Amino acid sequence: MSFWIIKIMSTTVGETGADFLAVNAGWGQGVTRTVMAVLLAAALFHQLRTRRYTPWIYWLTVVLVSVVGTQITDLLTDGLGVSLYLSTAVFAVGLAAIFFAWHRVERTLSIHDVVTRRRELFYWAAILCTFALGTAAGDLATEALGLGFTLGAVAFGVLIGATYAAWRFGGNAVLTFWIGYILTRPFGAALGDLLTQAKTYGGLGMGAMWTSALFLAVIVMLVAAAQFSMNASRTAQVAK
Repeated sequence: MSFWIIKIMSTTVGETGADFLAVNAGWGQGVTRTVMAVLLAAALFHQLRTRRYTPWIYWLTVVLVSVVGTQITDLLTDGLGVSLYLSTAVFAVGLAAIFFAWHRVERTLSIHDVVTRRRELFYWAAILCTFALGTAAGDLATEALGLGFTLGAVAFGVLIGATYAAWRFGGNAVLTFWIGYILTRPFGAALGDLLTQAKTYGGLGMGAMWTSALFLAVIVMLVAAAQFSMNASRTAQVAK
């Protein structure tokens, strides 16, 4: 359960954090994209060198992927004027192509089988594409299709609930995992916009800074708990 809580919060931070740095902090889109891309490259390099799951490295990489994925979609939409319909379709096709290549080469898409460098590269390529796709799909639903932030968050939340129910009733674990993983991004984006946007635009007016700080604090606490638990478990195994 903590995995999905952190995942949803990291997607929200990706939305609110990118907005805060680019707008509120005055970095601008160009500087924000450059700095976040460099940080992501460094975190991903460290992650790929780590031989086993380490919570703080993994989730730091996920948060940075979330920010960069948001920036990619924003660049296409706001910077290059690409339609959300087109970007959503392109990212969906791109993700399908990654999954096809991954399964064709490795014969599995299960995260439990990500035990080689090549499989991990496929995994992170898919993760980045899910964040870019989720951002585009979320903006498409809440803005272009006019659902608004509240209804958009509810709609994606219902879809996540339906995916969870499908898994509980015997649905394919790998398929439902990836569907849920994809859906948490637009849900997090809609939730982030709902919390940060001014009330005149249909939001709650919390602002990007406070929302990002609150969600980051919860992420840090949950990841710290996971890291502590893992360290304690490893220490106990060594003691035996």
